[in-house]
Amino acid sequence: MSARRAVEVQIGGRRLELSNLEKVFYPATGFTKGQVIDYYLRIAPALLPHLRDRPLTLKRYPEGAQGPHFYEKRCPAHRPAWLRTAGVWSGVQEEEIRFCVVDDLASLIWAVNLADLEMHTYLHRAPAVDRPTALVFDLDPGPPADVVQCCEVARVLKGLFDRLGLASFPKTSGSKGLQVYVPLNTPVGYAATKPFARAVAELLERERPDLVVSSMKKALRAGKVLVDWSQNDAHKTTVCAWSLRAKERPTVSTPLRWEEVEAALAARDPAALAFDAAEALRRFERDGDLFAPVLKLRQRLPAAGVGAAPGPAPERGRRAPGGRRSARSPGRKAGRKEERTPPPGGGPGTPEDGYLSS
Repeated sequence: MSARRAVEVQIGGRRLELSNLEKVFYPATGFTKGQVIDYYLRIAPALLPHLRDRPLTLKRYPEGAQGPHFYEKRCPAHRPAWLRTAGVWSGVQEEEIRFCVVDDLASLIWAVNLADLEMHTYLHRAPAVDRPTALVFDLDPGPPADVVQCCEVARVLKGLFDRLGLASFPKTSGSKGLQVYVPLNTPVGYAATKPFARAVAELLERERPDLVVSSMKKALRAGKVLVDWSQNDAHKTTVCAWSLRAKERPTVSTPLRWEEVEAALAARDPAALAFDAAEALRRFERDGDLFAPVLKLRQRLPAAGVGAAPGPAPERGRRAPGGRRSARSPGRKAGRKEERTPPPGGGPGTPEDGYLSS
């Protein structure tokens, strides 16, 4: 078959023309555009719920993963009539931009056929573009640090969120680092989530200045892990769970169990958390979507902010600055539930607010 030959297919009752299926998109492995489409077809049951209702920024690589790329926020004018779009006001351009919304398999494969290798989504759903459904902390290592150091930071993050009564979920970025999500799915705006995320990052930086930095200044990042809190913004996107990445190999942003993070940290093995398309598919077939709770679990930010948990617990045997062992933070006692003020409209667990009792 010629590399330029178009193939007509029917997906969900929609007619699509797929082109250049034999074109190599990942030269180091020979992974073709056809294999990219096949991956997205097979991972769609896991991926589509994470894309649904979210304005999608296309990141297109027409010459493959190692070629030039461009971002496309405005859904292309040549899109099929059945493709859903969502209007988002742009203060910079002073106009409404209509983004593509990928809600079904035909829409997904249409986007992938445009060489949209990576799926980058907002934390909100349309039309509620000011209401994030989760917090995200993007852990980005500055060389010579790597994903092992990201695991160490992720463990500290989990400890903090555990003490706040918040469940958290890790995934690989598919590149160098990790990402930790805290599902919310309750009424809250970026005006609350972004300052909270920043306070968390700055708290970690104070507690672990040897390991963590909260500023994006490159001069500060060598050998440390940037806890990027700034992604919690109505104008920022993050790579979606189960998305391919445009790297040397067809790696995937892969949901993890916390036990896997601990195991990779104990082994000091960065390769333990690198998964390509075939491995991601096997994991999904075996484990299902480990990131599914991020879409449904309803949690609220603590009314007292990060102050509800004074700081990450020091590692066992770790000494605080000054040489003394850090005292146990005056948080809640083991085995005792912390009282929290119910949100307006009902008490804990009521359907009006989705308050998550610990």
